[in-house]
Formats: sequence, structure tokens, C-alpha cells
Amino acid sequence: MSAPKVTAVAEASPAARAGLDVGDELLSLNGRRPRDVIEYHALVDDEELDLRVRRPGPEPGVPLELEVRVEKAAGEPLGISVESAVFDRVRTCDNHCAFCFIHQLPKGMRRSLYLKDDDYRLSFLYGNFTTLTRFTELDAERVLEERLGPLFVSIHATDPHVRAAMLRNPKGATSLRWLRVLLDGGIEVHGQVVVCPGVNDGAVLEDTLLTVLDRYPALATLAVVPLGVSRYSHEPDMRAHTSDEARAVCDTVTEWQERYLQVLGRRLVYAADEYYLLAGTDFPPAEAYDGFPQHENGIGMARAFERAFRGDDGAAHGVRPGFFAWVEGAPASGYRAPRLPRAAAAPGGPDPRPTTVLTGAYGARVLGPLLEGVPGVRVLPVEHDFFGGNIAVAGLLTGHDLARALAREPEEARYLLPDACLSQGRFLDGKTLADLPRAVEVVASDGRSLREALAGRG
Repeated sequence: MSAPKVTAVAEASPAARAGLDVGDELLSLNGRRPRDVIEYHALVDDEELDLRVRRPGPEPGVPLELEVRVEKAAGEPLGISVESAVFDRVRTCDNHCAFCFIHQLPKGMRRSLYLKDDDYRLSFLYGNFTTLTRFTELDAERVLEERLGPLFVSIHATDPHVRAAMLRNPKGATSLRWLRVLLDGGIEVHGQVVVCPGVNDGAVLEDTLLTVLDRYPALATLAVVPLGVSRYSHEPDMRAHTSDEARAVCDTVTEWQERYLQVLGRRLVYAADEYYLLAGTDFPPAEAYDGFPQHENGIGMARAFERAFRGDDGAAHGVRPGFFAWVEGAPASGYRAPRLPRAAAAPGGPDPRPTTVLTGAYGARVLGPLLEGVPGVRVLPVEHDFFGGNIAVAGLLTGHDLARALAREPEEARYLLPDACLSQGRFLDGKTLADLPRAVEVVASDGRSLREALAGRG
């Protein structure tokens, strides 16, 4: 098990006063070595901390170990950031799902992108979905005792045979028993069904929604999302939805929302925006998303964006952020992390140049009607050549795709790019903004931010 490694020390903090420094490894805190940032945070809440620290010594390769005492007020932040969320080994996924997007990545990308986790701690911290196939009795005890919620569970199908076949893991037939344990224990859980045409749609999807009502009615929400297939998929049975199949899913979700409303008093299940785009139908009204509880999973993003862009609703949407939003030791990565600063208006007044908003094919179909008629502004849908297949969301645009599109665009224009396709300043293919042939302004991926960015032009 590795030790938490200090990556930053806040000036004038208790940690700085005690002499902690970047690069220090925290071998123990009050005699305990934390397994993860969750346990770490609980330990650093104490008023007095006795730390055993390892740091580089004056001789290369010969570290020093020393004792450091920190005195602070109870609950006062220690004032450091640590390198990772999990200090023991991340629990990797032992499923072999045909629809797993990680299996559809090309070779040669950053090593971290190929890590498949099935770790309930990363579900809690980052909103990653877990199948619960590696969940244990000890895990359940900890989650219930420490109230580690919300959690996010991949359900896919409640029929044990279908689920085991989809996960290619016999434990898939029984692991949803843990979902019942979590819900019975009062843990907030959000579910997901990735629909694979001909596998878990149609009657199987109907059965899943019926079983949720019968066995898991305490589920907070259930997202129904379409299968994504890249050009690198080696699974012949995995294919994109047809328009008719997408329309059937939308209809099924609508019917079950009415049933859930009658029985539970809430809709519970929601279809991803992609389904309505694929079906060629209108999105449901904003009120039908009940506060957008699975906004980050592509549920109601279009309506939330539209409302914020028009100034109807400037509030942030998404699941309750839970622990990750406030724990000081959580690393700045994952989908809830800040990506880049908001774009600001150019100094000296509005930018007079024509403006191009870069986005994916799906994003263009949402932005087009909103920006239609705005003088000097156009939307440029960028083709997903890097991943290919049916990939069309802005969040999976790569530097390769953008460079190819921008090379054909004039230099004198202004270009706006949503931050959803960047993580710590890098695209999925490892390229950065500096690799693009045109200067690009990064804008936070919400309607208000785009409205503010466009207001900075003449």
C-alpha cells in the first residue's frame, strides 16, 4: 500500500507551520495509515496530529523518516493536497462487457485511460459507476457505517442470466443483492442501464423497469443511456441504435415514468439526451427532469443548457456532489473537477471578430437553434474521426479532431471550445491547446458561460 504523497501545501496553514513540504509521504497519521482519501480526511480532522513522514534526503535514493507534530483547531483544514484518491490498490473491474468503452480505445493512448475500475470508493468520490461484482461484506459495513453516498451502480438488466451474460461474469447474476443492502441501509444510489440493441432493450428493458419498481423502489434515479460504439470495437454484436429503436426506448421510458409517478410519486427513470436526438423527437420539458439529478450522465443536459443560456436558470445542475465537493485531500481529477478557468471578455471591449463555437455533432443540434440569428456567430460540428463509429458527443472530441477541423478555418476568427473535452488541460489523445492550429478560448460547458463568452464580442 502506498502512502499519501503531498502535492501542495497552503501558505500559513497548519501543515506549513509544522514544516510539511511538497513531496513528503505521510506514512501514518496518529498511528494509522489511511487506505484512501476518505479515511485520510477523517484522520486529519483531529486537533493534534502526529505524522510519520518520509521525504527525500540529502543523499539521492536515501530518504529520511521523521516525526512531525501538527496542532490545529478541530476540523481546521490541514492545508495540503495529496496525489491520489486511493492509497491502496484501486479495485479493478473483473467484468468483460462487450459494450465497455475502454475496450474500444485505440492503442498508444495514456496508460491511465486503460484502467477499468470497479471500486465503490471511486463511485463515491467521482461518480464512477460500479457493477458491485467486487463488492464485499466488509465494503457494505463500511459504506453503511460511514454513510458513503451517493453511489452509482451499473444495473444494465435485472434478469440474472442477461446481466451475467452482459458482464461476462457469473457474479453479475448475484451482485445486485448488494444494491438491495445499500438501499435498505438508506444509502442514496443512482442507477444506469446501458442499452445494447437486441440484448437488453425491448422486453428485457421492460422487465428491468418492472423489477426496479418491485425490488428497488428506493433507487434515487435510473438513467437509460445508449451504447457507444467506436471504430475500434471488436464485438460484432455491438451496434448503434436505429432511429426506430431509439424512439421505442423513449416511449418505454415515458410509459414507465407515468407508472412510477402513480406508484412512487416520482418519475425515477430518465432517457439520455442522445436518445431524443437519435429518434428525431423533441426533448421533454425541463420540469420532466425533476431537477436534473443525472445531468452529468447526459440526462437533461440540453434542456438545462437551454435554460441557463436564456437566463431562465443560472443554478448548477447535477447529482448531489457528496464528499468530493468538500474533502480537501481529494485530487483535482475526475468529472467533477475544475478543468480550466472560464473564458473572459477580451480587454479593451467586445471582440469584433466573427465567432465560431466548436462542438460535436450532437452538441451542434442543440446549439444551432439557440444561436440561430445571433449576428456573427456560427456553430461548427466537429467530426469524431479519432474514435469514429457513432461517437458524437462534445466530451469525446480530441485534439486530432479539432486540429483537422480548425486547419480549414480562417485565422482571424474567434473560436470557443467547451471544457468538457479537456482534463487538466489535455485532450483524450494527449494533445493540448498548444497543438491546435488556431487559438481557442475554453468555455465552461454550461449555457450561462457560453452566453457570457458571447457577450464579450461585438
